[in-house]
Amino acid sequence: MTTVVGSTPDAIPSLSYAPNVDPDRAPPGALLMEFGWEVCNPIGGIYQVLRSKSPAMAKRWQNRYILVGPFMGAKSSLEFEARRPSGWLGKVIDDLRSQGLVAHHGRWLVPGRPRVVLLEYAATEEKINEIKHQVWEQFGIESPPSDPLVDGVLAFAEASRKLLASTARAWSSGAGAGSRRVIAHFHEWMSGLAIAMAKRDKTPVATVFQTHATLLGRYIASSEGDFYSRLPDIDPDAEARKYAITTQHAIERESAQASNVFTTISPITAEECGKFLGREPDLILPNGLNIDWFSVGHEFQTLHGQFKERIHEFTLGHFFPSYTFDLENTLYFFTSGRYEPTNKGFDLCLEACARLNESLRRSRLPVTVVFFIVTRRDVETLLPEALETRGVLGELRDVCEHITRDISDALFKKAAAGERVSLDALIEEYWVLRLRRIQAAFKTDRLPPYLTHRMPGAEQDEIVRTIKRLGLLNHPEDRVKVIYHPQFISPTNPLWGLEYEQFVRGCHLGVFPSAYEPWGYTPMECVALGVPAITSDLAGFGRHIAEMYPDHSRWGLWMVQRRGRPTDDAATALAKRMLEFCALDRRGRIAMRNEVERRSWNFDWSRLGLPYHRAHELALARAEPAAARGS
Repeated sequence: MTTVVGSTPDAIPSLSYAPNVDPDRAPPGALLMEFGWEVCNPIGGIYQVLRSKSPAMAKRWQNRYILVGPFMGAKSSLEFEARRPSGWLGKVIDDLRSQGLVAHHGRWLVPGRPRVVLLEYAATEEKINEIKHQVWEQFGIESPPSDPLVDGVLAFAEASRKLLASTARAWSSGAGAGSRRVIAHFHEWMSGLAIAMAKRDKTPVATVFQTHATLLGRYIASSEGDFYSRLPDIDPDAEARKYAITTQHAIERESAQASNVFTTISPITAEECGKFLGREPDLILPNGLNIDWFSVGHEFQTLHGQFKERIHEFTLGHFFPSYTFDLENTLYFFTSGRYEPTNKGFDLCLEACARLNESLRRSRLPVTVVFFIVTRRDVETLLPEALETRGVLGELRDVCEHITRDISDALFKKAAAGERVSLDALIEEYWVLRLRRIQAAFKTDRLPPYLTHRMPGAEQDEIVRTIKRLGLLNHPEDRVKVIYHPQFISPTNPLWGLEYEQFVRGCHLGVFPSAYEPWGYTPMECVALGVPAITSDLAGFGRHIAEMYPDHSRWGLWMVQRRGRPTDDAATALAKRMLEFCALDRRGRIAMRNEVERRSWNFDWSRLGLPYHRAHELALARAEPAAARGS
């Protein structure tokens, strides 16, 4: 039976759901080591989890909290500040060096500055083959002959095993040795095999394994639809062979079964864990955010206005050369994430946009929606015409500002003298002519493009094909305009000059109706920034808010039901929700943003970190009887 440890439906959750956990005091004498391939290694969502959670963990554990990851050379050095270790940890690193393993000690350059140990895990071919033989002999896990990632994972597991053994000896020999225990928390299959190795060696350590998504789940859901309805009938071993991930799947399963405590991030992911890994999770550890990073107090409404104006500039440059519409009645919706059009719900967003477009054309609402799809693809360059119109728009702004400065003094003096003022007469002919020429150069007969970049194989791109099939081609009469932006938004992009976070703040609504999403940070980031958002019941975050916050739809966080529901029905429901948002007036949208921002603290690690504390204490409790039995 999985225990769901999470927040209560109240605006500020109580601690009653974890009555035995003291959020401010770690277990006396215990050391917590957290292992992850993403420590000081910015790849994927687990990096965000580890990075954002570290201040809360460091606050509770102080110097008894150490993150462990692979040393990636110069890449690691960008996020890591080396420091000379001392005391027991200095002895550990010296001991590892005597075994031929180099470990770097220092601080991760993120808020909280947690202690970090990075392991130079690379091994010779002979050593890798030796590890493979042991893993096969002891765990029945067969390894491919040459796979750089698997080889790296095996070498990192061996390095982590040595670190755990040396740490357990050094830590337990300190003052108060009887109560000095080690907890090791491992994230995902790329770090988890050391759990089985430590158990084989009878290393006195309490272990937690956390899967953020099963490998099989990711592969199957990305390739085949209707994942959860098919789940009971899936043969895990056959599917692992089909996708050529038998080793990775076996490592993940062994890690889950060997750990003292097995966890995952959401109830929906727990369903696949039991089926694929042969063990039901003991606890659910929901993902959180460090809301302090996002919080700007009462300024968030002001910032929304400022960054919305920056998005208006994009709209002026992209659409207004072809035709115009009322910017004051324009709403900006967006979706974003990895290029997984089905898993991330990009396809459903477009289906809903087509329905919303028809609904708005039939309605009396004076609203235009610009819908952005932001993801990452291989691109060649920005569209030359987009850069050209941006350049012309910049020149138009310069001319308008010059004219304004030029007539300002003359206008003031004539107005003060009570004279009749003719603005046209105040502007020099040169500037009138130049303004007209720039206006003419700005105009075009072509439709505004739905794609911002030149992209190899664009005609075969799934999003492009869906846009064309649905006819979302940005015609003047379309009330929903679509922008497919196949690069993540950054300040270096000449179309924007914005951080992604600033872009989100300037938008009105985030739309993330995922078909497969173990958690889903994007809607939670929207909430942290005071932006209403839509998620789905096939996303871990969606399930979390549905179970913990029954009133979520009243304050700006909506969930589209997709499980067991035809795509057409889900698209219609999503379009209806978007239309209801379009019907809000400005005051209603402001009130909703206030409610969303106020609730954002529900998702701070100070609250969602509590289940982690419970998992660590449960691991200690389970490890002690095992140690007493010598098993």
